[in-house]
Amino acid sequence: MVFRNPGFLFLLLVLLPMIAGYIWKLGQSDASLQISSTRYFAGFAKTRRLYLRHVPFVLRLLTVIMLIIVIARPQIANAVSDRSTEGIDIMLAIDVSGSMLAKDLTPNRIEAAKNVAAEFINSRPNDNIGLVIFASQAFTQSPLTTNHAALLNLLKTVNFGEVDDGTAIGVGLATAINRLKDSHAKSKVIILLTDGSNNTGDIAPLTAAEIAKTYGIRVYTIGVGSRGMAPMPVQTPFGLQYQNMQVDIDEGTLQQIATMTHGQYFRATDTEKLHEIYHDIDQLEKNKMHVKEYYRNTDDYTIFALLALLFMASELILRYTVLRKIP
Repeated sequence: MVFRNPGFLFLLLVLLPMIAGYIWKLGQSDASLQISSTRYFAGFAKTRRLYLRHVPFVLRLLTVIMLIIVIARPQIANAVSDRSTEGIDIMLAIDVSGSMLAKDLTPNRIEAAKNVAAEFINSRPNDNIGLVIFASQAFTQSPLTTNHAALLNLLKTVNFGEVDDGTAIGVGLATAINRLKDSHAKSKVIILLTDGSNNTGDIAPLTAAEIAKTYGIRVYTIGVGSRGMAPMPVQTPFGLQYQNMQVDIDEGTLQQIATMTHGQYFRATDTEKLHEIYHDIDQLEKNKMHVKEYYRNTDDYTIFALLALLFMASELILRYTVLRKIP
């Protein structure tokens, strides 16, 4: 906790003259009664009221302390911290074409790919990670960021229909490269998730791979889908229907992309296969990153104001009831 107006805390010094004045007043206001002898009172015990007579003053001091703290405006810590951490720059490029709705992965390929991406993001807390989605076209869903909570929220919104149908692997890869090319990280990685072959777009996948190689970007390609037949979505006059069709992934091109950029190709028939990617990326040389974090300031004086009110009310109640003085 910090204070917006810490200078007001010096007002706590006013407690010293308050205490001194109270002690002086006690010495001047002791009641006296002239009697011939006090020996008859020696056996009388002191009443509880005598011990409690200082409580109102203590409550007054506590009230003043709470009010001064309120004036100083306590706040939940607002800080800007600079820290250095180790990580790499990673762009995820995810295919969102219609075939990604195939149900050979649970619940379908696109949801499985999102689950894999989310698991990967959570396993790399120190990395700059961004997200590109593509079908017939490609666009950046999130630039490189260490704010993984925001990235995961954007990932949840990814679905089929955001881009016209088709599979432009080259364009998707080139878009991810464009986000990484100016990075100063020693290790730059693209993880490309797709379930088909390039059938549209102005950039050939191998041309994009050459560009990635030029910028020193390593590309891991993942073919998402089971082997053999799979229930594929087909648009009919009666709506979207599923028919068993042959799975067609251009593994040759995906392998070439990975080889050209010193990455690896994986066939993701299930999520367990993707653990190999995590292990391989963990072996990459880490890069020192400078991160600046901001925290929002929030006033937090309510409890102190309530305590001041409680102490003041308690003092008044005691002073004019149980501990009332009669001059």
